[in-house]
Amino acid sequence: MSDDKMTSKQYLAELTNRHYQEAIEGKKRGELVAWSSSIAPQELCETMGIHVLYPENHAAAIGAKGGALPLIDYAESKGYSLDLCSYARVNLAYKDLQDCCFVNMPLPDLLIICNNICNTLVKWYENLSRRLKIPLICIDVPYNVEYEVTRERIDYIKAQFMEAIRQLEEICGKPFDYDRFHSVMETSIKAAQAWNRATSYAKLKPSPLSGFSMYNYMALMVCMRGKEESIKFFNMVADELEEMVRNGKSQFPVEEKYRIMWDGIACWPYLGHNFKTFKSHGINMVGSTYPEAWTLLYEAGDLDSMARAYSAIVLNLNLERNIDLRVKIIEECKCDGAVYHLNRSCKLCDFMHYKISEEVYKRTGVPYVFFDGDQTDPRNFAQAQFETRIQALVEMMENNKAQCQ
Repeated sequence: MSDDKMTSKQYLAELTNRHYQEAIEGKKRGELVAWSSSIAPQELCETMGIHVLYPENHAAAIGAKGGALPLIDYAESKGYSLDLCSYARVNLAYKDLQDCCFVNMPLPDLLIICNNICNTLVKWYENLSRRLKIPLICIDVPYNVEYEVTRERIDYIKAQFMEAIRQLEEICGKPFDYDRFHSVMETSIKAAQAWNRATSYAKLKPSPLSGFSMYNYMALMVCMRGKEESIKFFNMVADELEEMVRNGKSQFPVEEKYRIMWDGIACWPYLGHNFKTFKSHGINMVGSTYPEAWTLLYEAGDLDSMARAYSAIVLNLNLERNIDLRVKIIEECKCDGAVYHLNRSCKLCDFMHYKISEEVYKRTGVPYVFFDGDQTDPRNFAQAQFETRIQALVEMMENNKAQCQ
């Protein structure tokens, strides 16, 4: 079937498969393959023609397919602590075993990371670099203590972009093509705009977008932001949602009684259970920080604005700005409640959630609940706890609605 005759669901499956297969075939031909953190400047590797794979994406897919525990057990048998991020444990085990329930991605020739989402990445990838004996390019992004990204941080990050370009020239044995770089930047910006267009339909009431669909779409936003196909895909999704609005339809399969914001990474091993629990109560997850995280907008050809974009990632924002962001999401998406995932793997998320949730509640009056879980490790989640927390949230949301009548 040609790309033009596919639905967005079919095209997503095709592009995901193509993403991995191109890297596998490229590796066989002797082309360079990199492993990268999820929000690193893919524009640099795309310009150099390097195949880039994303261990976080890979681990999430393994978790969603129920295959994480054997890898986690192996990693822990090698001495990795159960307090270590489960994405890291899955990937470090995969590096040794090179076998999983999902696509077996080829081992990398180089690594590139940006610690704008967490510092665990640094030690995780240093470990990979040492054991695989391959180069690691690390772009250090200071935490934004101030509300806005300062001039000093922009200069510091931009200098590291230039150093990364020098390192890539050395690794690839060819000069950096700045004309190609400009073109890739333009593509990445258009992809971010198309992603923003698609996810913005969650704001409509009722929403034609089922929030859990964003988790599937997000995989492509991580791994193909610098490719033209991503622009086509997200505009295809937006067009389908627009058609649903005209026909009074929605991806959400039941009547939308309540609208919530989900804060934190998805609980991949129990995604189906989480969705079914929400569906049983008519809860549509319409608000999330995910769209904001990958809406990386800057001026093509302007390294200053690109540095600012990669610094102003949700997890790298100060407390005040994070609170403002959640309030904005709740208000724009007309949320009736909020669910905060206390993710054992992501300590930075968890530690901020307590204060963020209190302040967001004070400003919006929207009730919220926490639940314990993990992004990949299935041992850290209890279905019964999740269900009772959601039942409690429904009672609070219903009480709020009754008081407003």
